[in-house]
Amino acid sequence: MLSKALQAAAGNAGEALFVDSVFSSYLYTGNGSTQTITNGIDLAGEGGMYWFKVRNIADFHYLTDTVRGATKWNALPSTGAEQTVTTSGLAFNNNGVSFNNNFQEMNQSGNTYASWTFRKAPKFFDVVTYTGDGVAGRTVAHNLGSVPGCIIVKCTSLSRNWIVYHRGTNGGTNPQDYLTLLNSTSAQVSSVVWNNTLPTDTNFTLDSSDVVNGSGQTYVAYLFAHDAGGFGAGGSENVISCGSFTTDGSGNFSVNLGYEPQWIIIKQTNAPESWYIYDSMRGFTVTGQPDAYLVANTSGAEQSASWVTPSSTGFASGDGVWGASNTHIYIAIRRPMKPPESGTEVFSPVATTASGNTKITTDFPLDLQIHGYRTASTPNNSKVMTRLTGVNTSPVNTTMPYLITSSTGVEALAAYTRYWDNTGFEISSGLGGGNSVYWNFRRAPGFFDVVCYTGTGSTPLTVNHNLGVPPEIVLVKRRTGGTGGWYMYAAPWGNDGSGVLNSTSAFSTGQTHWNNTNPTSTYFQIGTTSTAFNGSGSTYVAYLFATLPGISKVGSYTGTGTTLQVNCGFTSGARFVLIKRTDSTGDWYVWDTARGIVAGNDPYLLLNSTAAEVTGTDYVDTYSAGFEISSTAPAAINANGGSFVFLAIA
Repeated sequence: MLSKALQAAAGNAGEALFVDSVFSSYLYTGNGSTQTITNGIDLAGEGGMYWFKVRNIADFHYLTDTVRGATKWNALPSTGAEQTVTTSGLAFNNNGVSFNNNFQEMNQSGNTYASWTFRKAPKFFDVVTYTGDGVAGRTVAHNLGSVPGCIIVKCTSLSRNWIVYHRGTNGGTNPQDYLTLLNSTSAQVSSVVWNNTLPTDTNFTLDSSDVVNGSGQTYVAYLFAHDAGGFGAGGSENVISCGSFTTDGSGNFSVNLGYEPQWIIIKQTNAPESWYIYDSMRGFTVTGQPDAYLVANTSGAEQSASWVTPSSTGFASGDGVWGASNTHIYIAIRRPMKPPESGTEVFSPVATTASGNTKITTDFPLDLQIHGYRTASTPNNSKVMTRLTGVNTSPVNTTMPYLITSSTGVEALAAYTRYWDNTGFEISSGLGGGNSVYWNFRRAPGFFDVVCYTGTGSTPLTVNHNLGVPPEIVLVKRRTGGTGGWYMYAAPWGNDGSGVLNSTSAFSTGQTHWNNTNPTSTYFQIGTTSTAFNGSGSTYVAYLFATLPGISKVGSYTGTGTTLQVNCGFTSGARFVLIKRTDSTGDWYVWDTARGIVAGNDPYLLLNSTAAEVTGTDYVDTYSAGFEISSTAPAAINANGGSFVFLAIA
């Protein structure tokens, strides 16, 4: 079942379909033996296409699908006919794929791989096979349930090019008269392969050319929808877009999709250029950190460059690298949007002394990680690392941006953690062996979101987000352009005040930081030109949390000085608790179950301090509906009549 918080919006929530169920970007390392990729995509029951590519060395892309069967592969950018591969052990499962080989192409020990799974689903994607008849006007039926935005056709019986129809070719004017080649850098060309006929929501039309319709030849077609709706709690959300854009005179562009993408492929059409593939799992960031990309028309290893940045509503480039006044086509797929059903899907606390290179499993891909040292021998310096601002997605020690919760400092670079993949991360040599705690968060509707923005120096500044509900905590930190504190909006305190995470000070009042405006389900506002919030040209990151019944709770309480139970609506207690006194000075206390929330002493760390973990106190205890504050807790946690805000996660 869906989380109760979103059932009302969903109507008949059990029928809602989310992009999470039809598309997956998945990273893995070859083991030379049996391996299962559990990505949540039902290929066995629903059908679809599996596209995979080795990242660290040169080799072809490979595409296979459930219609032809797991033994039939086409290599890209090869023009060759399909291969029959009987020794891979590839199988399509109800939650991903599995294989049992040592192929360099798929699972050679030590190699790293990217895979993209497209499930057949109306208004998203379809796979069709057919035999050509050589007759112009031939129509091929499909089940996309909407007009295709892009169609890729490959002859499987002959050596032929990969033919692409895209609604954005020729600037969207008569696109049925043009084609591009997925295996080539060539510009769009005028052609009659589509019989000068636009596709419909039930079929597409072919000419007699043997690249798409040779008599007796066999073909596979992959069809992608465009802004067709059909997804989300209300069934009206778009999850895939096939569009086009033209760069400005400086070679920049901005594309508004109405959502944040997790995967895009881009091709220039008015001149020769490659097909660039980006995804958020390998690195698709807002920073100057290079983004990983693969190229569909080459067999080359993964490369990186800072050419595209995602936003909460689309993607853009401001570096002038795409050439002045050039036209491009793209396919974009929305980031995961399914509401979580349990706290363990979106939060994992880990306490460990493991050495460097150790894999830590969270069972979900991380979007935010906060690391803290626990012992007195090493200052805490709680480090904040965020996928959207750049993380290490390979098993080598490379630097990544981080911030420190107790500091006003700008973003710095260090090799603290690495190989963020779909199921966890690896401890780097920089943190290996330390007595550490890692708080790991995943973005999810109704629970948590991350937004990056650039200050304008003018007000009000509206910052869009994809939380789907009004955030009850907004935590803003300046990343570049100068120092700045960590400022928090907390709904229980109101929109005219804020707290400072790197300080013990009480929450302020009478401020215009948030434009005296409550955040909405789609945006929050900045009402000041202060460099801490909105300095012109400075960059910022914002972390947004909300109450999602049964999973998270943003709330407040009034201290009693005696034992106090805080009801969060949970059933098995809180696994994470953050508390701050708002009406007076006090630290920012954090407890978690990895270090212990028990009937006895409970270790805590302070986000505003570099102090070591305190272990000899019993301030927070277990309570099935949330957490309990003991009568021994100090005034900073339970002063009689004091006011407090908290974030708890089940």
